[in-house]
Amino acid sequence: MKRLKYFSWIAIILAMIAVPQQAYGVFWNVEGERMIHDPSIIKEGNSWYVFGTGEVGKNGIRVLRSDNGTNWYTTPVIFPTAPSWWKTYVPNHESNQWAPDIQYYNGRYWLYYSVSSFGTNNSLIGLLSTHSITSGQWRDDGLVVRSTSSSNFNAIDGDLVIDAEGNPWLSYGSFWSGIKLTRLDKNTMKPTGTVYSIASRPNIPNNPIEAPSITYRNGYYYLFVSFDSCCQGVNSTYKIAYGRSKNITGPYVDKNGVSMMNGGGTIMDAGNVRWKGPGHQDVYNNNIIIRHAYDAENNGMPTMLINDLYWDSQGWPSY
Repeated sequence: MKRLKYFSWIAIILAMIAVPQQAYGVFWNVEGERMIHDPSIIKEGNSWYVFGTGEVGKNGIRVLRSDNGTNWYTTPVIFPTAPSWWKTYVPNHESNQWAPDIQYYNGRYWLYYSVSSFGTNNSLIGLLSTHSITSGQWRDDGLVVRSTSSSNFNAIDGDLVIDAEGNPWLSYGSFWSGIKLTRLDKNTMKPTGTVYSIASRPNIPNNPIEAPSITYRNGYYYLFVSFDSCCQGVNSTYKIAYGRSKNITGPYVDKNGVSMMNGGGTIMDAGNVRWKGPGHQDVYNNNIIIRHAYDAENNGMPTMLINDLYWDSQGWPSY
């Protein structure tokens, strides 16, 4: 998601990030463990946590922690053993869990995650919650939404957003018919009522759009999505795009006024010589944005990138 102005070499060294031809806003100086895919970030007390897709071939949601925002280290995965109920809905699910989203609401931390078979829409979004991330004590709140091979959507990439009136909503979706949105019950944090379609790329084969992240700021809801394909290392074509709406249910339009239901979306970040396929972004407190990108200088490793998020005078976001 964002930018246009060149960094000085001093800023580059401080950020310890190789600068692309296009310049960016302030990169966080991130050291230690940085491998992550589909990151979601939150702060509890003085500690930062990033949740991400588990390592291929291993059970669990990957969790990184930092006590100063700079030095990161791994903590035990969530779901070292897969709950038996997953197979009821996704019999052939991958061993690792995908695309978690962490948010704080009504006194609890809510963690939505995806279980799926790669390349199919035989998928589910599940839910965990806790009073304290640091405690490591998670409650299994079960199934939130599922899709099957007969569905016209894919139940992955859940993202919790709280609207201007304090009501919780969940956006989700990957390829198929695009991005969906549904209101949640405040007590169960599960869907109630209508499912809305809010973003799609109907004129592109397979509708390559996923990883929604919605945030509210100054009268607008901003929808961030990832276009095209991830998960191919340096050959990934992921890119981050956005639009906004006065209403959480849309219509969302980009800077040119094109509806995101008709393929609209202003590109924020399409990567550079080093960082390939940036995407699966998460916005925190309207001033931080995290995403992964594949490091061309490190065998295409999916790597955590964090930036300060800025907003221009017209209310559009940028790095």
